[in-house]
Amino acid sequence: MPEFAAGARLEVRITPDDLGERVSVRSLVDPAGPGAGFTDTVGVLTSWTDGVITVTRRDGTSVALAERSVVAGKVVPPAPARRRGVPAAGLGELCAVAARGWPAPEEERIGDWLCRAAGGWTRRANSAVPLGPGEPDLEAITAWYARRGLPPQLAVTTGAAGAREMTAAATAAAGWTASGHAVTLVGSLAALADREPDPRVVIGREPDERWMRGYPNAHRDPVAARRVLAAGPGVRFATVPDPEAGPDAPPRAVGRCTVDGRWAGFAAVEVAPAHRRRGLARAVMAELAREALAGGASAAWLQVEVDNVPARTLYAGAGFAEHHHYHYLRGPLSTAGPGGTG
Repeated sequence: MPEFAAGARLEVRITPDDLGERVSVRSLVDPAGPGAGFTDTVGVLTSWTDGVITVTRRDGTSVALAERSVVAGKVVPPAPARRRGVPAAGLGELCAVAARGWPAPEEERIGDWLCRAAGGWTRRANSAVPLGPGEPDLEAITAWYARRGLPPQLAVTTGAAGAREMTAAATAAAGWTASGHAVTLVGSLAALADREPDPRVVIGREPDERWMRGYPNAHRDPVAARRVLAAGPGVRFATVPDPEAGPDAPPRAVGRCTVDGRWAGFAAVEVAPAHRRRGLARAVMAELAREALAGGASAAWLQVEVDNVPARTLYAGAGFAEHHHYHYLRGPLSTAGPGGTG
């Protein structure tokens, strides 16, 4: 639905004083060309400098608009209404649960940011995540990662009340580069488990060798992977063995779940290419959801990259909805080198 109704009087009702507010801006597209028209941009107003207005969208991408092309603008409510049946959750709560659900071997809090390091295995376990309202101390965070021979990375949230669009804009302006755009989804745990038990799925408490063979991402650094994967709260691992293959063959599907209070967090859901489109991912998640319900959880969360269309389609069909987006900002590797312990 367009933000500006047809026939409505167009006024620019935003100013540089509205930095940090969620706005809707209508601007002219190619006013001198044959296809001139209007476009609407909705997001957080993150910059208004030298005749250029920058709006950061919900997914963390930014749009720069020439001030002279803007024909209307207004402040709008901070977020869409929550869909019925989707768990209510604050951004801070979910960020803290997500950090505990993918814990790194090394963690240290610098101000309101939790620095995490796992030898470079996964961006999630090698980035600093906000656990409070304070801005990141880029110098201290850079030094912390330099002592471990790693580039500094921040995981910044967008698209929800209390998100860090202004932090992302300031850090990008300081030369840090964005990558790894992803979305955090939430859903009903009971709905996910509402199907007949599937005897093909085996549940365990450790990522054994068979499970590890089914998760290709672990092959890059099996030692670091096992330390991260096994360390979450109330962790469970699901495996679908391949009865037609030998005992050393990779399983048909695997998955991981953590139970942290009311939240069950799903990750590492992987189906072998030869066995996809057979409902194995849903079966794995359903059995893990059944375990999580027994452990006292009632709501589910997971994270997925925005361009992973098959996974997002699967999760949407399972009742998950967007809560917020996040992406990584990577700074230069410090010349200080990896000495010290931090």
